Amino acid sequence: MENIMEIKAEIGLIGGSGFYQFFDPPSGGRSKEIKIKTDYGWPSDKITIGKIGNKEVAFLPRHGKKHTIPPHKINYQANISAFKKIGVERIIAPCAAGSLKEKIRPGDLVFCDQFVDRTKNRKDTFFNGPQVAHIEMADPYCHELRKIAVNEAKKLNFRTHPNGTVVVIEGPRFSTSAESLWFSKMGWDLVNMTQYPEVVLAAEMGICYLNISLVTDYDIGVYAQSKIEPVSIEQVLNNFRKNTEKLKNLISIIIKNIPDKKTCDCQLKAERAKI
Repeated sequence: MENIMEIKAEIGLIGGSGFYQFFDPPSGGRSKEIKIKTDYGWPSDKITIGKIGNKEVAFLPRHGKKHTIPPHKINYQANISAFKKIGVERIIAPCAAGSLKEKIRPGDLVFCDQFVDRTKNRKDTFFNGPQVAHIEMADPYCHELRKIAVNEAKKLNFRTHPNGTVVVIEGPRFSTSAESLWFSKMGWDLVNMTQYPEVVLAAEMGICYLNISLVTDYDIGVYAQSKIEPVSIEQVLNNFRKNTEKLKNLISIIIKNIPDKKTCDCQLKAERAKI
């Protein structure tokens, strides 16, 4: 067992559905696995530490390596707290997402800049008293990381959308046709089950957060309007697997291009939030 006090990583990477491993299996000193217990319990799985360029990176599969944790049962507090404990200052968080618009096609990458919360019963703050904080959420995602990610994705000729609004539903069920049509009529772009409260908890900890939504399907509302094939879990996982390698390549390039010095105000927002 590694001494947690000696483990440090500056970048955290959270793998979504179909994305359960980033580094090669721990061997030969190239990567190592650690177990971290936090004040909020255990994170989703062991954290794998490895190096990308000159940066130490910590990888955690959001649903566990064998996808045993559904979205509404993920211990988001423990996941973010574990990253904070080893010094993570920036998080890259890919996820699978359903499209609410025909122009956003399966295989596209969307770099979300807004979310709409439609979840319930999730522990979504670190501040339940006696310490109180009110985190600013006008711009929940780190603009510095998003700019880097969009630029690098364009260089690789990926079909990209530089911003987007994701509506986050509780799960584990998919939306009804009526719900999905409503989401589309509201002008929202994607539907997902895990972006909330992950991004908010990262913000409370002063950690920069980048979302990369890999579009795996059209949501049922798009099907109702245009007869495009409706969403199924097989479709989601198959489409994610098809695009995993290109996503891993992009993430590696993003990490190598992240500057040492921040120009965003993510840390300042966390400090301002505390009363």
